[in-house]
Amino acid sequence: MTYLLLIMSVLLSYGFVLLFNPKVKELLQLLLAFSGSFLLALTLFELVPSVYENSDGKTMGLYIMLGILFQVFLEFFSKGAEHGHIHYDASRSTFPWLLLVSLCIHSFIEGIPIAKHQTILYGILVHKVPISLILSVFLLNSGMSRTAAGCFICLFALMTPLGNFLATSFEWIRNYYAALTAVVIGVFLHISTVILFESSEGHRFTFRKLLSIAAGIFIAYLL
Repeated sequence: MTYLLLIMSVLLSYGFVLLFNPKVKELLQLLLAFSGSFLLALTLFELVPSVYENSDGKTMGLYIMLGILFQVFLEFFSKGAEHGHIHYDASRSTFPWLLLVSLCIHSFIEGIPIAKHQTILYGILVHKVPISLILSVFLLNSGMSRTAAGCFICLFALMTPLGNFLATSFEWIRNYYAALTAVVIGVFLHISTVILFESSEGHRFTFRKLLSIAAGIFIAYLL
């Protein structure tokens, strides 16, 4: 069921864009703000306490910082696609391999914490929907064929379940689970905070955006 939810969240988002070609930018920005606060809150409520529970605090802090730096490195190639910033050049006809690889790496490591923290699954699902919508719009408006776009989306959809599968199946990953989770925390912290501060025009916090952020935090706390 976990794998199915992760895959369908991406595929259904792509199908929605394919069928309806949505143009409602404000609603998408509100969904981004909600997903950012929801993911941030779940990270702080669930993941952060777990990695500090039986580990050296300074070491875990170092891994978290490495996660932040790793995500910054990935965004050098993805141009911020992980938090909803994708700009396409209609004149380019080459397949965006760097975007694909960086997004797949990001999506893969997202699946690691799910092995022991099912609650974070909801944060990842809510995060994937607006990102998948934006990514689908980008692919379909970039001049790429629907076949290539569909293959891109399918590969992207499979990466988080793959990360979760490996984390639950291989002992060497389980042995370093706390350190890997700390790296993922850094990734989530970077992405969610960037979403919160950049998901509106001019970096202004409208009342609707504040409500979306508050709702994300409140629902995450209830979980």
